[in-house]
Amino acid sequence: MMPLLADVPAQTLPARSMMAFTLASHIVLVPLGVALPLITLITHGYGLRRGDAAALLLARRWSAVMAVQFAIGVVTGTVLSFEFGLLWPGMMGRWGDVFGIGFGVEAWAFFLEAVLIAIYLYGWRRLPSRTHFLLGLPLPFAALLGAFGILAANSWMNTPRGFTLDSAGNPVDVNIRKAIFTPMFGPEYWHFVMAMFVTAGYVVAGVYAVGRLRGRSDRYHRLGFTIPFTLAAVCTPVQFVLGDSIARQVFHKQPVKFAAMEIVWKTDTHVPEYLFGRLHPDGTVSGGIKIPQLDSILAGFRPDTQVTGLTTVPANDRPTTTQATIVHWTFDTMVGIGSLLLLLALWYGLVWWRRRGLPASPWFYRCAAVAGVASVVAVECGWITTEVGRQPWIVYQNMRVAEAVTSTRSAGLWAMFGVVVVVYVVVFASFLLVLLKMRARWRLTDRTGGRQTPSGPPAGPSSGPPETDTPYGPRSTGSRP
Repeated sequence: MMPLLADVPAQTLPARSMMAFTLASHIVLVPLGVALPLITLITHGYGLRRGDAAALLLARRWSAVMAVQFAIGVVTGTVLSFEFGLLWPGMMGRWGDVFGIGFGVEAWAFFLEAVLIAIYLYGWRRLPSRTHFLLGLPLPFAALLGAFGILAANSWMNTPRGFTLDSAGNPVDVNIRKAIFTPMFGPEYWHFVMAMFVTAGYVVAGVYAVGRLRGRSDRYHRLGFTIPFTLAAVCTPVQFVLGDSIARQVFHKQPVKFAAMEIVWKTDTHVPEYLFGRLHPDGTVSGGIKIPQLDSILAGFRPDTQVTGLTTVPANDRPTTTQATIVHWTFDTMVGIGSLLLLLALWYGLVWWRRRGLPASPWFYRCAAVAGVASVVAVECGWITTEVGRQPWIVYQNMRVAEAVTSTRSAGLWAMFGVVVVVYVVVFASFLLVLLKMRARWRLTDRTGGRQTPSGPPAGPSSGPPETDTPYGPRSTGSRP
Protein backbone atom coordinates (compact mmCIF):
# COMPACT_ATOMS: atom_id res chain seq x y z
CA MET A 1 0.00 0.00 0.00
CA MET A 2 2.98 2.33 0.32
CA PRO A 3 2.93 3.52 -3.34
CA LEU A 4 -0.69 4.55 -2.80
CA LEU A 5 -0.04 6.58 0.31
CA ALA A 6 3.41 8.09 0.10
CA ASP A 7 4.05 11.30 2.07
CA VAL A 8 0.65 11.42 3.74
CA PRO A 9 -0.36 11.26 7.44
CA ALA A 10 -0.47 7.78 8.97
CA GLN A 11 -4.21 8.02 9.62
CA THR A 12 -4.92 8.40 5.89
CA LEU A 13 -4.73 4.64 5.23
CA PRO A 14 -7.34 3.57 7.81
CA ALA A 15 -9.56 6.55 6.95
CA ARG A 16 -9.51 5.78 3.24
CA SER A 17 -9.91 2.05 3.86
CA MET A 18 -12.98 2.62 6.01
CA MET A 19 -14.51 5.02 3.51
CA ALA A 20 -13.81 2.64 0.62
CA PHE A 21 -15.38 -0.29 2.48
CA THR A 22 -18.54 1.57 3.43
CA LEU A 23 -18.96 3.09 -0.03
CA ALA A 24 -18.41 -0.27 -1.75
CA SER A 25 -20.94 -1.90 0.59
CA HIS A 26 -23.54 0.84 0.33
CA ILE A 27 -23.43 1.04 -3.45
CA VAL A 28 -24.54 -2.60 -3.72
CA LEU A 29 -27.93 -1.43 -2.39
CA VAL A 30 -28.17 1.78 -4.42
CA PRO A 31 -29.35 0.28 -7.76
CA LEU A 32 -32.39 -1.29 -6.11
CA GLY A 33 -33.03 1.88 -4.13
CA VAL A 34 -33.01 4.06 -7.26
CA ALA A 35 -34.62 1.73 -9.82
CA LEU A 36 -36.79 -0.82 -7.98
CA PRO A 37 -39.59 1.75 -7.37
CA LEU A 38 -39.80 2.32 -11.13
CA ILE A 39 -39.75 -1.41 -11.92
CA THR A 40 -42.44 -2.02 -9.32
CA LEU A 41 -44.68 0.79 -10.58
CA ILE A 42 -44.34 -0.38 -14.19
CA THR A 43 -45.39 -3.88 -13.13
CA HIS A 44 -48.20 -2.51 -10.97
CA GLY A 45 -49.55 -0.37 -13.82
CA TYR A 46 -49.34 -3.28 -16.24
CA GLY A 47 -51.25 -5.49 -13.83
CA LEU A 48 -54.02 -2.94 -13.35
CA ARG A 49 -54.39 -2.21 -17.05
CA ARG A 50 -54.44 -5.86 -18.10
CA GLY A 51 -56.17 -7.21 -15.02
CA ASP A 52 -53.15 -9.46 -14.58
CA ALA A 53 -53.09 -11.12 -11.16
CA ALA A 54 -49.50 -12.33 -11.60
CA ALA A 55 -48.23 -8.81 -12.32
CA LEU A 56 -50.07 -7.38 -9.32
CA LEU A 57 -48.64 -10.09 -7.11
CA LEU A 58 -45.13 -9.36 -8.37
CA ALA A 59 -45.58 -5.64 -7.70
CA ARG A 60 -46.81 -6.35 -4.20
CA ARG A 61 -43.92 -8.63 -3.37
CA TRP A 62 -41.34 -6.32 -4.92
CA SER A 63 -42.72 -3.48 -2.82
CA ALA A 64 -41.88 -5.55 0.27
CA VAL A 65 -38.31 -6.04 -0.98
CA MET A 66 -38.14 -2.31 -1.73
CA ALA A 67 -39.10 -1.47 1.85
CA VAL A 68 -36.57 -3.85 3.41
CA GLN A 69 -33.82 -2.63 1.06
CA PHE A 70 -34.65 0.98 1.93
CA ALA A 71 -34.36 0.24 5.66
CA ILE A 72 -30.93 -1.35 5.16
CA GLY A 73 -29.88 1.56 2.94
CA VAL A 74 -30.78 4.00 5.69
CA VAL A 75 -28.34 2.23 8.02
CA THR A 76 -25.44 2.10 5.56
CA GLY A 77 -26.11 5.62 4.30
CA THR A 78 -26.19 7.03 7.83
CA VAL A 79 -22.79 5.50 8.55
CA LEU A 80 -21.43 7.18 5.44
CA SER A 81 -22.81 10.58 6.43
CA PHE A 82 -21.10 10.35 9.81
CA GLU A 83 -17.84 9.31 8.19
CA PHE A 84 -17.70 12.48 6.10
CA GLY A 85 -17.57 14.56 9.26
CA LEU A 86 -15.47 12.20 11.38
CA LEU A 87 -12.87 11.17 8.82
CA TRP A 88 -12.63 14.29 6.65
CA PRO A 89 -13.19 17.30 8.93
CA GLY A 90 -10.80 19.44 6.89
CA MET A 91 -12.98 19.15 3.80
CA MET A 92 -16.31 19.54 5.58
CA GLY A 93 -15.06 22.45 7.68
CA ARG A 94 -13.77 24.46 4.75
CA TRP A 95 -16.06 23.42 1.91
CA GLY A 96 -19.27 22.27 3.60
CA ASP A 97 -21.02 25.59 2.96
CA VAL A 98 -20.35 25.23 -0.77
CA PHE A 99 -21.33 21.68 -1.61
CA GLY A 100 -23.30 20.66 1.48
CA ILE A 101 -26.59 21.55 -0.24
CA GLY A 102 -26.31 18.25 -2.14
CA PHE A 103 -26.32 16.25 1.09
CA GLY A 104 -29.27 18.34 2.29
CA VAL A 105 -31.25 17.49 -0.84
CA GLU A 106 -30.43 13.80 -0.39
CA ALA A 107 -31.61 13.88 3.25
CA TRP A 108 -34.95 15.43 2.29
CA ALA A 109 -35.35 12.96 -0.58
CA PHE A 110 -34.65 10.09 1.82
CA PHE A 111 -37.33 11.35 4.20
CA LEU A 112 -39.84 11.83 1.37
CA GLU A 113 -39.13 8.37 -0.02
CA ALA A 114 -39.66 6.80 3.41
CA VAL A 115 -43.09 8.42 3.68
CA LEU A 116 -44.07 7.38 0.15
CA ILE A 117 -42.95 3.78 0.68
CA ALA A 118 -44.99 3.61 3.89
CA ILE A 119 -48.08 4.91 2.07
CA TYR A 120 -47.52 2.49 -0.81
CA LEU A 121 -47.22 -0.50 1.48
CA TYR A 122 -50.23 0.58 3.52
CA GLY A 123 -52.31 0.96 0.38
CA TRP A 124 -52.35 -2.70 -0.59
CA ARG A 125 -55.93 -3.85 0.12
CA ARG A 126 -56.68 -0.68 2.06
CA LEU A 127 -57.10 1.79 -0.80
CA PRO A 128 -58.94 1.68 -4.13
CA SER A 129 -56.63 0.22 -6.76
CA ARG A 130 -56.37 3.39 -8.89
CA THR A 131 -55.82 5.66 -5.87
CA HIS A 132 -53.17 3.30 -4.54
CA PHE A 133 -51.31 3.26 -7.86
CA LEU A 134 -51.44 7.06 -8.23
CA LEU A 135 -50.07 7.52 -4.72
CA GLY A 136 -47.13 5.32 -5.69
CA LEU A 137 -46.20 7.33 -8.80
CA PRO A 138 -44.02 9.90 -6.94
CA LEU A 139 -41.78 7.11 -5.58
CA PRO A 140 -39.42 6.86 -8.60
CA PHE A 141 -39.04 10.65 -8.65
CA ALA A 142 -38.15 10.71 -4.94
CA ALA A 143 -35.49 8.07 -5.61
CA LEU A 144 -34.08 10.14 -8.48
CA LEU A 145 -34.07 13.22 -6.25
CA GLY A 146 -31.86 11.39 -3.73
CA ALA A 147 -29.45 10.49 -6.52
CA PHE A 148 -29.54 14.15 -7.64
CA GLY A 149 -28.31 15.29 -4.22
CA ILE A 150 -25.43 12.90 -3.83
CA LEU A 151 -24.28 13.25 -7.46
CA ALA A 152 -24.36 17.05 -7.12
CA ALA A 153 -21.92 16.75 -4.20
CA ASN A 154 -19.68 14.25 -5.97
CA SER A 155 -19.57 16.13 -9.28
CA TRP A 156 -18.63 19.30 -7.36
CA MET A 157 -15.71 17.45 -5.78
CA ASN A 158 -14.55 16.53 -9.31
CA THR A 159 -15.10 19.97 -10.89
CA PRO A 160 -15.54 22.50 -8.04
CA ARG A 161 -17.31 25.72 -9.00
CA GLY A 162 -19.56 28.39 -7.46
CA PHE A 163 -17.21 30.21 -5.09
CA THR A 164 -14.27 32.57 -4.83
CA LEU A 165 -11.36 32.30 -2.40
CA ASP A 166 -10.43 35.00 0.10
CA SER A 167 -6.88 35.90 1.08
CA ALA A 168 -6.77 32.98 3.55
CA GLY A 169 -7.85 30.46 0.92
CA ASN A 170 -11.37 30.01 2.28
CA PRO A 171 -14.40 29.97 -0.05
CA VAL A 172 -16.66 33.04 -0.06
CA ASP A 173 -19.41 34.44 -2.31
CA VAL A 174 -20.97 31.00 -2.78
CA ASN A 175 -23.24 30.62 -5.80
CA ILE A 176 -25.47 27.63 -5.02
CA ARG A 177 -26.68 27.17 -8.59
CA LYS A 178 -23.15 26.98 -9.97
CA ALA A 179 -22.05 24.74 -7.09
CA ILE A 180 -24.78 22.23 -7.92
CA PHE A 181 -24.73 22.38 -11.71
CA THR A 182 -21.00 21.94 -12.27
CA PRO A 183 -19.55 20.94 -15.66
CA MET A 184 -19.50 17.25 -14.66
CA PHE A 185 -22.94 17.14 -13.01
CA GLY A 186 -25.08 16.42 -16.09
CA PRO A 187 -22.89 13.69 -17.59
CA GLU A 188 -22.21 12.11 -14.19
CA TYR A 189 -25.83 12.19 -13.04
CA TRP A 190 -27.39 10.63 -16.12
CA HIS A 191 -24.61 8.09 -16.46
CA PHE A 192 -25.19 7.08 -12.83
CA VAL A 193 -28.99 6.95 -13.08
CA MET A 194 -28.91 4.87 -16.24
CA ALA A 195 -26.38 2.55 -14.58
CA MET A 196 -28.82 2.06 -11.71
CA PHE A 197 -31.67 1.17 -14.09
CA VAL A 198 -29.44 -1.26 -15.98
CA THR A 199 -28.06 -2.88 -12.84
CA ALA A 200 -31.37 -3.21 -10.99
CA GLY A 201 -33.06 -4.57 -14.09
CA TYR A 202 -30.45 -7.27 -14.60
CA VAL A 203 -30.28 -8.11 -10.88
CA VAL A 204 -34.06 -8.61 -10.55
CA ALA A 205 -34.34 -10.42 -13.87
CA GLY A 206 -31.41 -12.64 -12.90
CA VAL A 207 -33.40 -14.07 -10.00
CA TYR A 208 -36.13 -15.22 -12.39
CA ALA A 209 -33.57 -16.36 -14.97
CA VAL A 210 -32.31 -18.81 -12.36
CA GLY A 211 -35.91 -19.89 -11.79
CA ARG A 212 -36.32 -20.44 -15.53
CA LEU A 213 -33.21 -22.63 -15.58
CA ARG A 214 -34.77 -24.66 -12.76
CA GLY A 215 -37.92 -25.27 -14.76
CA ARG A 216 -40.19 -22.46 -13.50
CA SER A 217 -41.76 -21.07 -16.66
CA ASP A 218 -45.26 -20.04 -15.53
CA ARG A 219 -46.60 -16.56 -16.22
CA TYR A 220 -45.50 -15.27 -12.82
CA HIS A 221 -41.86 -16.13 -13.51
CA ARG A 222 -42.03 -15.00 -17.15
CA LEU A 223 -43.28 -11.57 -16.12
CA GLY A 224 -40.77 -11.42 -13.28
CA PHE A 225 -38.04 -11.86 -15.86
CA THR A 226 -39.45 -9.93 -18.81
CA ILE A 227 -40.35 -6.59 -17.21
CA PRO A 228 -37.04 -5.80 -15.45
CA PHE A 229 -34.92 -7.36 -18.21
CA THR A 230 -36.68 -5.32 -20.89
CA LEU A 231 -36.04 -2.12 -18.93
CA ALA A 232 -32.37 -3.03 -18.55
CA ALA A 233 -32.03 -4.06 -22.22
CA VAL A 234 -33.55 -0.77 -23.43
CA CYS A 235 -31.29 1.26 -21.12
CA THR A 236 -28.07 -0.63 -21.94
CA PRO A 237 -27.34 0.98 -25.35
CA VAL A 238 -28.33 4.38 -23.91
CA GLN A 239 -25.88 3.81 -21.08
CA PHE A 240 -23.18 2.86 -23.57
CA VAL A 241 -23.60 6.21 -25.35
CA LEU A 242 -23.68 8.11 -22.03
CA GLY A 243 -20.53 6.29 -20.90
CA ASP A 244 -18.72 7.42 -24.02
CA SER A 245 -19.98 10.96 -23.41
CA ILE A 246 -18.77 11.14 -19.82
CA ALA A 247 -15.36 9.74 -20.79
CA ARG A 248 -15.08 12.54 -23.32
CA GLN A 249 -16.06 15.08 -20.65
CA VAL A 250 -13.34 13.72 -18.38
CA PHE A 251 -10.90 14.10 -21.30
CA HIS A 252 -11.75 17.82 -21.52
CA LYS A 253 -12.44 18.72 -17.86
CA GLN A 254 -10.08 16.37 -15.97
CA PRO A 255 -7.27 15.53 -18.40
CA VAL A 256 -4.99 14.09 -15.70
CA LYS A 257 -7.71 11.69 -14.57
CA PHE A 258 -8.21 10.68 -18.21
CA ALA A 259 -4.48 10.06 -18.48
CA ALA A 260 -4.73 7.74 -15.47
CA MET A 261 -7.74 5.94 -16.95
CA GLU A 262 -5.80 5.29 -20.15
CA ILE A 263 -2.30 5.06 -18.56
CA VAL A 264 -0.93 7.81 -20.81
CA TRP A 265 2.48 8.87 -19.51
CA LYS A 266 3.53 11.67 -21.88
CA THR A 267 1.40 14.13 -23.81
CA ASP A 268 1.32 13.06 -27.44
CA THR A 269 -0.76 12.43 -30.53
CA HIS A 270 -1.45 9.05 -32.14
CA VAL A 271 -1.67 7.59 -28.64
CA PRO A 272 -2.28 3.83 -28.48
CA GLU A 273 -5.03 2.20 -26.44
CA TYR A 274 -4.02 -0.42 -23.88
CA LEU A 275 -6.53 -3.04 -22.85
CA PHE A 276 -5.42 -3.61 -19.28
CA GLY A 277 -1.63 -3.55 -18.83
CA ARG A 278 0.44 -2.09 -15.98
CA LEU A 279 2.07 1.34 -15.82
CA HIS A 280 5.58 1.50 -14.32
CA PRO A 281 7.31 4.49 -12.66
CA ASP A 282 9.50 5.01 -15.74
CA GLY A 283 6.42 5.41 -17.94
CA THR A 284 6.59 2.02 -19.62
CA VAL A 285 3.60 -0.29 -19.86
CA SER A 286 3.85 -4.04 -19.47
CA GLY A 287 1.21 -6.62 -20.31
CA GLY A 288 -2.14 -5.88 -21.82
CA ILE A 289 -3.12 -5.56 -25.46
CA LYS A 290 -1.81 -2.53 -27.37
CA ILE A 291 -3.99 -1.08 -30.16
CA PRO A 292 -2.12 1.64 -32.10
CA GLN A 293 -3.66 5.16 -32.24
CA LEU A 294 -6.99 4.04 -30.82
CA ASP A 295 -6.86 6.19 -27.67
CA SER A 296 -6.46 9.38 -29.72
CA ILE A 297 -9.28 8.28 -32.01
CA LEU A 298 -11.60 7.54 -29.09
CA ALA A 299 -10.75 10.87 -27.41
CA GLY A 300 -11.17 13.16 -30.41
CA PHE A 301 -12.28 10.99 -33.37
CA ARG A 302 -8.92 11.64 -35.07
CA PRO A 303 -5.59 9.80 -34.74
CA ASP A 304 -3.76 13.14 -34.39
CA THR A 305 -5.80 14.13 -31.31
CA GLN A 306 -3.44 15.21 -28.54
CA VAL A 307 -3.94 13.35 -25.26
CA THR A 308 -2.58 14.90 -22.07
CA GLY A 309 -0.12 12.70 -20.16
CA LEU A 310 0.42 12.23 -16.45
CA THR A 311 3.80 13.96 -16.58
CA THR A 312 2.23 17.32 -17.47
CA VAL A 313 1.77 17.95 -13.74
CA PRO A 314 4.22 17.39 -10.86
CA ALA A 315 4.30 13.91 -9.33
CA ASN A 316 2.59 15.06 -6.13
CA ASP A 317 -0.34 16.50 -8.14
CA ARG A 318 -1.27 13.33 -10.00
CA PRO A 319 -2.19 9.72 -9.24
CA THR A 320 0.75 7.40 -8.60
CA THR A 321 1.54 4.75 -11.19
CA THR A 322 -0.10 2.15 -8.90
CA GLN A 323 -3.24 4.27 -8.62
CA ALA A 324 -3.25 4.86 -12.37
CA THR A 325 -3.02 1.12 -13.00
CA ILE A 326 -5.93 0.49 -10.61
CA VAL A 327 -8.02 3.16 -12.35
CA HIS A 328 -7.12 1.77 -15.77
CA TRP A 329 -8.09 -1.77 -14.81
CA THR A 330 -11.39 -0.76 -13.24
CA PHE A 331 -12.21 1.45 -16.23
CA ASP A 332 -11.44 -1.33 -18.70
CA THR A 333 -13.43 -3.82 -16.60
CA MET A 334 -16.42 -1.49 -16.52
CA VAL A 335 -16.28 -0.92 -20.28
CA GLY A 336 -15.78 -4.62 -20.94
CA ILE A 337 -18.80 -5.61 -18.85
CA GLY A 338 -20.86 -2.87 -20.50
CA SER A 339 -19.93 -4.21 -23.93
CA LEU A 340 -20.97 -7.76 -22.99
CA LEU A 341 -24.27 -6.49 -21.54
CA LEU A 342 -24.88 -4.63 -24.80
CA LEU A 343 -24.44 -7.89 -26.73
CA LEU A 344 -26.86 -9.62 -24.36
CA ALA A 345 -29.41 -6.83 -24.85
CA LEU A 346 -29.03 -7.09 -28.64
CA TRP A 347 -29.54 -10.87 -28.43
CA TYR A 348 -32.74 -10.32 -26.48
CA GLY A 349 -33.97 -7.58 -28.82
CA LEU A 350 -33.26 -9.59 -31.96
CA VAL A 351 -35.16 -12.64 -30.70
CA TRP A 352 -38.06 -10.48 -29.55
CA TRP A 353 -38.20 -8.68 -32.91
CA ARG A 354 -38.18 -11.94 -34.90
CA ARG A 355 -40.44 -14.11 -32.70
CA ARG A 356 -42.29 -11.70 -30.39
CA GLY A 357 -41.28 -13.90 -27.50
CA LEU A 358 -38.51 -14.70 -25.05
CA PRO A 359 -35.36 -16.53 -26.11
CA ALA A 360 -35.54 -20.28 -25.58
CA SER A 361 -31.82 -21.02 -25.27
CA PRO A 362 -30.65 -22.04 -21.77
CA TRP A 363 -27.42 -20.20 -22.52
CA PHE A 364 -29.33 -16.93 -22.76
CA TYR A 365 -30.75 -17.41 -19.27
CA ARG A 366 -27.34 -18.43 -17.92
CA CYS A 367 -25.95 -15.20 -19.29
CA ALA A 368 -28.92 -13.26 -17.89
CA ALA A 369 -28.33 -14.77 -14.45
CA VAL A 370 -24.66 -13.72 -14.55
CA ALA A 371 -25.55 -10.25 -15.89
CA GLY A 372 -26.93 -9.13 -12.52
CA VAL A 373 -23.68 -9.85 -10.70
CA ALA A 374 -21.59 -8.46 -13.57
CA SER A 375 -23.51 -5.17 -13.59
CA VAL A 376 -22.92 -4.72 -9.85
CA VAL A 377 -19.20 -5.27 -10.46
CA ALA A 378 -19.34 -2.63 -13.21
CA VAL A 379 -20.93 -0.12 -10.81
CA GLU A 380 -18.21 -0.78 -8.23
CA CYS A 381 -15.54 -0.30 -10.90
CA GLY A 382 -17.13 2.97 -11.99
CA TRP A 383 -16.91 4.43 -8.51
CA ILE A 384 -13.31 3.28 -8.09
CA THR A 385 -12.46 4.97 -11.40
CA THR A 386 -14.16 8.19 -10.31
CA GLU A 387 -12.62 8.41 -6.85
CA VAL A 388 -9.12 6.96 -7.28
CA GLY A 389 -8.63 8.78 -10.58
CA ARG A 390 -9.05 12.12 -8.74
CA GLN A 391 -6.17 11.43 -6.34
CA PRO A 392 -4.39 13.06 -4.60
CA TRP A 393 -7.23 15.60 -4.55
CA ILE A 394 -10.32 15.27 -2.40
CA VAL A 395 -11.54 18.56 -3.92
CA TYR A 396 -10.01 18.60 -7.37
CA GLN A 397 -7.05 21.04 -7.54
CA ASN A 398 -8.21 22.77 -4.33
CA MET A 399 -7.65 20.38 -1.40
CA ARG A 400 -5.61 17.24 -1.03
CA VAL A 401 -6.74 14.13 0.82
CA ALA A 402 -3.89 14.63 3.28
CA GLU A 403 -5.20 18.10 4.17
CA ALA A 404 -8.73 16.89 4.79
CA VAL A 405 -8.09 13.77 6.89
CA THR A 406 -8.85 13.64 10.60
CA SER A 407 -6.13 14.04 13.25
CA THR A 408 -7.41 10.99 15.16
CA ARG A 409 -4.68 8.44 15.74
CA SER A 410 -4.58 5.59 13.25
CA ALA A 411 -4.97 2.94 15.99
CA GLY A 412 -8.35 4.41 16.92
CA LEU A 413 -9.41 4.51 13.28
CA TRP A 414 -8.48 0.88 12.75
CA ALA A 415 -10.58 -0.07 15.80
CA MET A 416 -13.49 1.96 14.42
CA PHE A 417 -13.03 0.25 11.04
CA GLY A 418 -13.28 -3.14 12.73
CA VAL A 419 -16.55 -2.13 14.41
CA VAL A 420 -17.96 -0.90 11.09
CA VAL A 421 -17.08 -4.19 9.39
CA VAL A 422 -18.83 -6.19 12.12
CA VAL A 423 -21.91 -3.96 11.92
CA TYR A 424 -22.09 -4.25 8.14
CA VAL A 425 -21.70 -8.03 8.23
CA VAL A 426 -24.59 -8.26 10.70
CA VAL A 427 -26.73 -5.82 8.68
CA PHE A 428 -26.20 -7.55 5.34
CA ALA A 429 -26.63 -11.00 6.88
CA SER A 430 -29.94 -9.83 8.37
CA PHE A 431 -30.97 -8.42 4.98
CA LEU A 432 -30.22 -11.75 3.29
CA LEU A 433 -32.01 -13.69 6.04
CA VAL A 434 -35.15 -11.55 5.71
CA LEU A 435 -35.18 -11.95 1.92
CA LEU A 436 -34.79 -15.72 2.19
CA LYS A 437 -37.58 -15.91 4.75
CA MET A 438 -39.87 -13.84 2.55
CA ARG A 439 -39.08 -16.06 -0.43
CA ALA A 440 -39.84 -19.19 1.58
CA ARG A 441 -43.23 -17.80 2.63
CA TRP A 442 -44.10 -16.81 -0.91
CA ARG A 443 -43.18 -20.24 -2.23
CA LEU A 444 -45.28 -21.84 0.47
CA THR A 445 -48.24 -19.76 -0.66
CA ASP A 446 -47.68 -20.66 -4.30
CA ARG A 447 -47.31 -24.38 -3.60
CA THR A 448 -50.48 -24.55 -1.51
CA GLY A 449 -52.52 -22.65 -4.09
CA GLY A 450 -53.33 -19.81 -1.73
CA ARG A 451 -51.96 -17.04 -3.89
CA GLN A 452 -53.99 -13.92 -3.39
CA THR A 453 -53.96 -10.75 -5.45
CA PRO A 454 -54.27 -7.20 -4.14
CA SER A 455 -57.43 -6.55 -6.16
CA GLY A 456 -59.54 -9.61 -5.60
CA PRO A 457 -59.95 -13.17 -4.38
CA PRO A 458 -57.23 -15.81 -4.26
CA ALA A 459 -55.90 -16.86 -7.65
CA GLY A 460 -55.96 -20.52 -6.61
CA PRO A 461 -57.94 -22.72 -4.23
CA SER A 462 -58.78 -21.05 -0.94
CA SER A 463 -57.68 -24.01 1.17
CA GLY A 464 -54.06 -22.84 1.40
CA PRO A 465 -52.73 -20.07 3.63
CA PRO A 466 -53.50 -16.72 1.95
CA GLU A 467 -51.29 -13.70 1.81
CA THR A 468 -52.78 -11.37 4.37
CA ASP A 469 -53.11 -7.62 4.58
CA THR A 470 -49.35 -7.10 4.43
CA PRO A 471 -47.21 -7.99 1.40
CA TYR A 472 -44.76 -10.10 3.40
CA GLY A 473 -46.23 -13.56 2.82
CA PRO A 474 -48.60 -16.01 4.43
CA ARG A 475 -49.62 -15.79 8.07
CA SER A 476 -51.12 -18.61 10.07
CA THR A 477 -53.48 -16.28 11.91
CA GLY A 478 -55.00 -12.86 11.52
CA SER A 479 -57.68 -11.34 9.37
CA ARG A 480 -57.90 -8.52 6.91
CA PRO A 481 -59.59 -5.37 8.19
